[in-house]
Parts: sequence; C-alpha cells; structure tokens
Amino acid sequence: MRFHHADLFEGIADAIGDRTAVICGDARATYAELDTAATRLANHLSAHVKPGEHVGIHLYNGLEYVTSLLAVLKIRAVPVNVNYRYVADELRYLYDDSDMVALVYSSEFDDRVAAARTDRMTHLIAVGDSAIADAVPYPTALEGSPERDFGPRDGADLYIIYTGGTTGLPKGVMWTHEDLFMAFGGGNPYGPPHATPEGVVEQARNGGPLTMMAAAPLMHGAAQMGTFIAFWMGATMVYVPRFDAEAVLRAIEREKVMSINITGDAMAVPLADALESGTYDLSSLFVFSSTGAILTGTVRDRLQALLPTVMIMDSFGSTESGYTASAVAGSSPEAGLKYQPNPNATMAVLDGALRPVTPGEMGVVAKTGRIAHGYYKDPAKTAETFVTDADGVKWLLTGDLAKVEDDGAIRVYGRGSQCINTGGEKVFPEEVEAVLKGHPGVFDAVVTGLPDDRWGHRVAAVVEPRTKDLTESDLDAHCRERLSGYKVPRQYAFVDLLVRSPAGKADYRWAREQFSA
Repeated sequence: MRFHHADLFEGIADAIGDRTAVICGDARATYAELDTAATRLANHLSAHVKPGEHVGIHLYNGLEYVTSLLAVLKIRAVPVNVNYRYVADELRYLYDDSDMVALVYSSEFDDRVAAARTDRMTHLIAVGDSAIADAVPYPTALEGSPERDFGPRDGADLYIIYTGGTTGLPKGVMWTHEDLFMAFGGGNPYGPPHATPEGVVEQARNGGPLTMMAAAPLMHGAAQMGTFIAFWMGATMVYVPRFDAEAVLRAIEREKVMSINITGDAMAVPLADALESGTYDLSSLFVFSSTGAILTGTVRDRLQALLPTVMIMDSFGSTESGYTASAVAGSSPEAGLKYQPNPNATMAVLDGALRPVTPGEMGVVAKTGRIAHGYYKDPAKTAETFVTDADGVKWLLTGDLAKVEDDGAIRVYGRGSQCINTGGEKVFPEEVEAVLKGHPGVFDAVVTGLPDDRWGHRVAAVVEPRTKDLTESDLDAHCRERLSGYKVPRQYAFVDLLVRSPAGKADYRWAREQFSA
C-alpha cells in the first residue's frame, strides 16, 4: 500500500516549504518549519515508543497538536485523540482501553493526567509548566535530531480515531493509512482520487493560495481529516485554540479564510448570533460546511440570510465511513434529510439480508470499499457493525435508517439506535430537535426516549432556553403546529447549559440522566 500520511506530508513540505501550513491565534508555521519540528519530536519519541505503539495527544488546538500528530505518524506509531473535557475516571478508561505508552498533554490537565495515568504510560511530554515530576518539557522534546532517518513506512499502518459515544463508552475506530486517505477524498475531494503519492505532491505544488479553517477541536476526527485535506491541496489551515464564535469570525476576517468547516447547530447558532451582533469583513469566505452533525433548516436559513454570497453545505459521513454524501437543496431534519452520494463513495441502503432495498423501502445506510476495519479491542461491536454479505462483500452498517429515492438520492431518517418507539409509532429525535430549535426562545435542544408504562417510550426533550420566561406550554403549542401529536414531547427538562461533545454531537446518555435526576 502506497499512501501514508507522514510520507505525503514530508513530500509536500519538501515541495512548498516556504508556504504557511498552519495558523492558530498568533502562532503560525510554514510547511518546512512544521516538518522540522515534527521530525525533532519524532526523533525524541522514537527512543521511548516503538512502531505500532500508541501515543495519546491530550491538547487544545495549537501548533503543538499538529506537530505531535505528525511526529507520531513519522515513527509509525499510532496517535490516540484524547477528549480534553474528560474527567479522571473517563481518562482512566481511555488511557487503559487505548493501551497508550506515551502522552503529549497540556499542563492545564496535570491533576487529571496524574490521577488517570496507567502503569503502561512510561513517557510523558508536557506543554507548559507541569507539576508531574517525570514529564519532559515540550521544548526539551523538540531538541531531537532534525534528520529524517525513519526508514520506510507502509500504507497498511494503523491509524486510530476515538469517537466519543453518544450512548456508550468511546470506541477506537481503526483505519489503515491508505484507506483513510482514500475515504476522505484521496487527496482530491471534488474529483477522482490520486493514483500515486507523487500526484498529491504535484497538486500541492501547483495549488493556488487557499486558506481553510477547522472550527472543531483537533481531538475530533473531522478536524484532523480536514487538516490533512488542506495539506494535500497545499493550503493553509487555520484554527482557534478553543471554539469561540467571535474568535472564529475574527480569524476568518484576519486570515482571509475561504472555507470553514464546523460541526452542526452547536457551532452554527453561536456563529449566527455573533454575526447578528457584530461587524466582520467576511468577503473572503466562499464555503461554509458542516460535517459530523446536521444543520437544521431554521439555522441554515438564518446563516444563508446573514451570509448571502456564501455556499452553505451539509455533509453526511462518520468516523467509520469517511465523507460519503452531500445534502441536496432543501434538505433538513424538518423537511427530511436527503443526500446525494459522493461519486467515489460506494454506498447503499440494505435490508436485513444485506441486499439493496427497492425505492421506498426502509433499510440501513451502508458503505463498502474504503472503510474502517473495526473497533480497537471490541470484537463484538466490530462484528455487529462490519458485516459480510453472501457475495463476500464487506459492509459498514452506519446505523442510519433510510430510503432510496427514484433519483438515487438517499433520504435519511436518523439513527436506528436513537429512534423512539412510542405506541407503535417511530419518532426520530433529529426531526423533533429541529422543530424545537426553530422556536425563538430555544438556544439548543436534545430529544430522547424515556420508558413509559402505557406507550413503551415517551418523547422527552432537554432544552437550553434563550430566555427565562420560556414555558412547556409555549413549546407544546409550537410543536403541535408543526408535528404529529405522537412526536410532540411529553416531558421537558430545562437546563442552563446543554452538554454536547467538544465536536457538537448530542450526548443522549447525559440527556436521559436529566430526567432520572
């Protein structure tokens, strides 16, 4: 297998070394500077980490994160993304489950790292002044050799992305480098994938000035893959240290960002609020896209009104599948989510026998070809999700229920695991959430099912209001005008702050806990 992320980056750094690669706040680095720093850190790590071993990255966005990621890949080790919101117990689970032997972390997390550290984690590198005695200061780790003497790499090397579960514990999604490269565009998101690594390098060399932005944290797979997509195009990638709507808009203005990627309403709503209350020069912005979580129609319409010359895009995909489809015009949870598959994505909607459904029949969205190959140390979940049909074709079952339309588009209804069966009727949380968030008094909402003696389950909503005078009666009247009666929430919990993952995904476990509490 020929495509390896470290090989590709080194080839591009050699070709366009003077071009700016990354910007975060006031810090920036060219491709050559980033490659040299990553090489030095890699040579330091190589004395403590063997190829194939796992290295955690427990940092906020910054040049240190990208440098650490590249350094781990250079020595053929496996990066493990760590959720910076995790408390000690959650970190202990992740540190142990991932079998990490080393960790690059921010000293801000000292107490949690010290409490959760496993015996296997023999090497720590601290960004900032750490109180952990045996931690190596990050500047010291950057004193490694600048020589690239790493030996050959293989596109079959492992790349793991931990995905925070919305209903269960986080899972380590396992990819090969080459499959991951191909699943996220093959170096050419809008056309056929490149056939050779040399083609990717040449594309970057000939690419015009392009500045892109990932608003999500780098601990989220979408931001990591967005970064590599930018590198394969020879572009500059911009971040903010932590998501803040005003900081994002100021960065777009300052760096002349042309495209930004966010994750759903959790980021879109604060950005829309900031656009309405402030003045920003966003004349450089051409594309505003969302991946990993859907935009509701109300929010997308609001953004479009505020950014009339910008293309608003909504993509369908997952950590396990890569980028697979784009929303068609008018698609939204309120009107129905409708996606057109990416020409390079081998997608289908399958029935229980793993056969393609006929138009109008309900099935599960599946993908074959370039997909992940399982979950780390979880054979049961792997067998449930990655299945082989009677013809020997391996499929990834995404869990999303859908129908195929006559024109080949896929109408997605929502996660089957989150579907609420109430009195024999199916309710998809995304549709109800979209209607709730269309109420002017609602800032955010998550809908889940609660056990009910009469109906089996009842629809319940956790709501973060914009104003203190919002009532259940207000929401009930609003929903009954727009939803069938069985979809209207029967129970509400009002919270000061709705908990989502750092990437903006719903936490359904937490939502249900608001009612048990």
